[in-house]
Amino acid sequence: MQQKLLKIYQIMLKTYGKQGWWPTTPPGKLMPIYSGGPKTEQQQLEIIFGALLTQNTAWKNVEKALICLNKNKLIDIDKILAIKHEKLAECIKSSGYHNQKAERLKIICKFLKLTPIKELKKLDVQTLREILLKIKGIGPETADSIILYAFNKPTFVIDTYTKRIISRIGFCKKEIKYENLQELFMKTLYTSNKTNDTKLFNEYHALLVEHAKRYCNVKAKCGDCILKQECKKLI
Repeated sequence: MQQKLLKIYQIMLKTYGKQGWWPTTPPGKLMPIYSGGPKTEQQQLEIIFGALLTQNTAWKNVEKALICLNKNKLIDIDKILAIKHEKLAECIKSSGYHNQKAERLKIICKFLKLTPIKELKKLDVQTLREILLKIKGIGPETADSIILYAFNKPTFVIDTYTKRIISRIGFCKKEIKYENLQELFMKTLYTSNKTNDTKLFNEYHALLVEHAKRYCNVKAKCGDCILKQECKKLI
C-alpha cells in the first residue's frame, strides 16, 4: 500500500507541481499567495482564521474575506476582539455563514489571547489537537488544518476531496470515518522524521485537493484522469 500511495503522490506532483499550500499574505500586501506556509506569527494567525472561514465554502470565497480582513488590519487578536460583531460579520460575508463565523473568530481570539500561538507551538501534535477540539467551532478537519498548516506539525487533513479520491481508487469505503482514513495515511506514510512527514502530508493533501478540482469531481472526469490506471473505479 505504501508504494501505491507514494506512486499516486509522485504522479500528481509531476503533473501539478508543488502547491505551496497554505497561502499567506506577504507583509504590506492584501491578497494571500501560495508561498509555502507561514513565516510570521501574523501569517500563522491568518491561517487559523482561514481554516475557520473555509468551513462549508470554496477557497475563493475565503480569499475575499481575508482580503477584507487585511484591508481593515484585522489579522490581529486584539482588533478582532474589539470590533463589533456586525462589522466583522460584514467583512467576512463572502465566506458564508458570516454571523456564525464572526462569532467563532472572536472565540478563537479569546482563546489565543489566553494561550498565545508561541506557547501552542511548543506542544506535541496530540496535545495540541485535543486542546483545539475543545474550542467551539473546531472539528477534526479544522483542527488538523491548523496543526499542519499554521504550526507545521505532522498530521494528515482529511476532507471530502481526499475521501472521494481514495475511496474511488479502492483504498477504503466511501463511508470510512475521518479518524480511520487519517490513520491509513499516517501509518502508511510515516517515517518518524517530523520535518519530512510534515512536508509530505502538506503537499499530498494539497495535491489531492487540486486533483479533485480537475478530475475527481462529484461527477468524475475519468477519461483524461492522470490516475485512471491506479483507480479501481475504472478497472
